[in-house]
Amino acid sequence: MTEVERGYVCAPWELRWQGLSVEQLQRTESTFALSNGHIGMRGTLEEAEPRGLPGTYLNGFYEEHELPYAEAGYGYPEAGQTVVNVSDGKIIRLLVEDEPLDMRYGHATAHHRVLDFRSGTLRRETDWTSPTGRRVRVRTERLVSFTQRAVAAIRYEVEPLDGDVQLVAQSDMLTNEPIESDAADPRVAAALESPLAGEYAKAEDYRAVLVHRTKRSGLRMAAAMDHQIETTDGLRTDIEVEENLARLTIAVDVPTNGKLRITKYLAYGWSAQRSIPALRAQVDAALAGALQTGWDGMLAEQREFLDRFWDTADIELDGDPGLQQAIRFALFHVLQAGARGESRAIPSKGLTGPGYDGHAFWDTESFVLQVLTYTLPDTARDALRWRHSTLDKARDRARQLGRRGAAFPWRTIDGAECSAYWPAGTAAFHVNADIADALVRYLNATNDTEFERQYGTELLLETARLWISLGHHDPHGGFRIDGVTGPDEYTAVVDNNVYTNLMAQRNLRAAADSCDRHPDIAELFGVDHIETAGWREAARKMRVPYDQMLEVHPQSERFTEHAKWDFAATPARNYPLLLHYPYFDLYRKQVVKQADLVLAMHLRGDVFSLEQKKRNFSYYERLTVRDSSLSAGTQAVLAAECGHLDLAYDYLAEAALTDLADLHNNVRNGLHIAALAGSWLATVAGFGGMRDHDGELAFQPRLPAALDRIAFRMCFRDSRFVVEIRPELTTYRLLSGKPFTIKHYGNPVTVCEEPTTLPLPELEPMERPAQPAGRGPTRRRGRARR
Repeated sequence: MTEVERGYVCAPWELRWQGLSVEQLQRTESTFALSNGHIGMRGTLEEAEPRGLPGTYLNGFYEEHELPYAEAGYGYPEAGQTVVNVSDGKIIRLLVEDEPLDMRYGHATAHHRVLDFRSGTLRRETDWTSPTGRRVRVRTERLVSFTQRAVAAIRYEVEPLDGDVQLVAQSDMLTNEPIESDAADPRVAAALESPLAGEYAKAEDYRAVLVHRTKRSGLRMAAAMDHQIETTDGLRTDIEVEENLARLTIAVDVPTNGKLRITKYLAYGWSAQRSIPALRAQVDAALAGALQTGWDGMLAEQREFLDRFWDTADIELDGDPGLQQAIRFALFHVLQAGARGESRAIPSKGLTGPGYDGHAFWDTESFVLQVLTYTLPDTARDALRWRHSTLDKARDRARQLGRRGAAFPWRTIDGAECSAYWPAGTAAFHVNADIADALVRYLNATNDTEFERQYGTELLLETARLWISLGHHDPHGGFRIDGVTGPDEYTAVVDNNVYTNLMAQRNLRAAADSCDRHPDIAELFGVDHIETAGWREAARKMRVPYDQMLEVHPQSERFTEHAKWDFAATPARNYPLLLHYPYFDLYRKQVVKQADLVLAMHLRGDVFSLEQKKRNFSYYERLTVRDSSLSAGTQAVLAAECGHLDLAYDYLAEAALTDLADLHNNVRNGLHIAALAGSWLATVAGFGGMRDHDGELAFQPRLPAALDRIAFRMCFRDSRFVVEIRPELTTYRLLSGKPFTIKHYGNPVTVCEEPTTLPLPELEPMERPAQPAGRGPTRRRGRARR
C-alpha cells in the first residue's frame, strides 16, 4: 500500500485513513458511511466526539416544511421534504479510570480507520494514552446488514496495555441530537430542530426501544438496541431510558491480558400508518433475528453478499492503483445506496448525508440504474417499482398542470414535487423520459415480462401521454415540445431541447410497443390503436434542431445564436457560476453547466452519426464548465467514442475521485452517488464502448495509453460475462448462464465459456479539444503514458 495525495492510503480493496485529522472528519464521515439502502450511518467515531456532522438516516423518512416563495404562483408545490437524522445508535462512549476517551485529549500513538469493500464493514484501531498516562487499545467494527435489512451491528473491544484498569462504557441511543443546519432557508432549519416527538420508551436488561414521530409529516419510527457483553468477572450494568435517550452503562475491572468486548445490535423501522405496538414488534423481531445469527454469522452473510456482487460487478484497472481503488469505492457506495432500498427511492446522496435534503432526482434513472441494471438487476427493478408506486402523485401533478398522463417530480422523497424553482424544477419534464429509458433498459436486459405487465406498461403509457399533452404539431409538420428545461440547468425554459425531444421520442415508441405486446393492459387504461398511432406519429415527426451553418446540433432551438459566455474574464473563484451570476444572464448565454446535448449523444447515440458526434463534442467541450458532478462521466463516454482517449481518461478520474478528492468542496453533506455511478459508465460505456440500443449489447472497446488493461464484469439476461481490454485485443468470456450474442465493432460475436479474442482497430490521432479557460479536467498523473 502507498500513500496518495488525498489523505487516504492507496489499496485495491479498502479505503484507509491513517491518523486522525479533526478538520477532515466531516469529509471522512461521508466517505466512511455505511448503508444498505434502508439504513444509513455516517462514519462518525463511536465515542460521538470529536465529530463533524453526525447522521443516521432511514430511507424515505422525512419532515415537511413550507417552501420559500417571494411570490406565489399557480402550480407551485406548497410543501418541501427534508431527510431527518433519526435516533443515533452508533454511540459507545468509553471512560478509562474516569477519563473519557476523546481523540482531542491525551495522545493517540496509533489510529486508523478502514472501509473494507469485501467485508462490507468499517474497522478502526486506536492505541490511546489518557491525560494521566493510562494506555488502552480500542478495536471496533461496524456493519449495516445487506441481508437483514433492518439491522446494524457494532463490535467494540477494549484491551488494557499497561496493567489492570477500570473501564466504563456507555452505549447510547440518542434522538434529536443537536446539529448545525446548513439550510439557507430558516424554515427548513426550524423544521429540523428537534423534529421528533417521543411516543414510547422502554428499557430492560440489555435492551431498549424508542418510538418517535415527526411533528408535521406524521411519520413514525422505532429504534431498538440490544447487547452481548464478554469480559471478566465483576461486571456491573445499568440501563436507563428517557424520551430521547436510552443508555446501557457497563462497568468492569479488566486485568492485564484481559478484554472488554461489547457487541451492539441495532434495529430500525418506520411507517406512515403502523401503530406503536406494531413498530415496536418489528424492531424486536429484527433484534431477535440478529441475535440468532450472531456477530460472526452477520459477518459471514455480509461477505457472502459482497462476494456475489463483486463476481458480477468488479472492474479491474492495471496501471493506476489510485484509480483502481477509487472505482471500487464508487461501486461499493452505489451498491450501498440501492441494495435494500426496495420500496423507496435512491437519493442522490444515498444515505451518506443530508445534502439535497435527501431528495431523489432524475440522475437515479439516468446514471445509477444503468449500473444496477447490469450488476444487480433486482435492485434496479425495485427502484422502478418505487417510481410506479408514486404514479398517483404524478397523475395528480399532471392534472394540476393541466396535462394528461403523469408528471414525475424533479426532486422528491415520497413522490411529491419538492422543487420551489420552476425553471430548474418542474420545467425539467425530461425526468419522465428518463424513467421510461431506465425501464426499457431493464426490460431489455432481463426479459422480465411479468414486471412489464404489472408495472412497466402502465409507466410507459402514462409518461407517453404527458408528451402528447405537453407538445404539439406545428404548421410545418413537426412535433414540438416547448418551454422545457433539459439536463443543463444554465439553459432553462427553452423550445425543443434535443435531449428532451429524443428521449421523449424513445418513450413514445416504447409505450406504443408495450401496449401492442399487452393489449389487455392497454385496454385496462383506456389506450386504443388510435392513441398508440398518435404516439408513433409524434415520435416520427419529433423536432430535432440542427444548425446547418455550424454543422452542429444546438442544445435547444436557437442556442447556437446566443452570445457566448466570456470565460476568459471569469475568475476561477467565481465558479460555480450560479453562486456568482444572475440566472437571467446564464440563461441567455452559451454556457453549459453539465452535459446535455452530449448526454443525448450517449443515451440516443443511435440517431447521430460518428462525424456529428465528433463535431458536437468538440463544440460543447468549449462551453461546458462542469459546475455539476454529473458531467464528467458523460463527457468521458463521448470523449472515448470520439477518439480522445487521454481526455476520456482524465474525465474518468474526475468522476471516480469526485468525493475522495472532494472536487466540489461539499462532500461533508454526503457523497455524489450519480457521479460515482458515472465512473462505471466512463469505464464500461466509455472505454468498453458498451451500448444497449434496442436491447442489443454492442461494444467498441479501446484502451487509454496510461493503462495496461481494463476488465469489467456484467450480467445480461441471467448470464454473467467478463470483457477484458488490452492494448490491441479484447476478450469476451461467459462466466455463467447461457451463451448469447453481442456485437464487436458491428460484427456479431457469441459470448460463451470458450474465450473469444478479437483485435482492436487502430484509432487515428485526434487533437485534444479545448475547454473553457481554467475548466479543463485535471490531467491524471501517474506513470508515463504509452
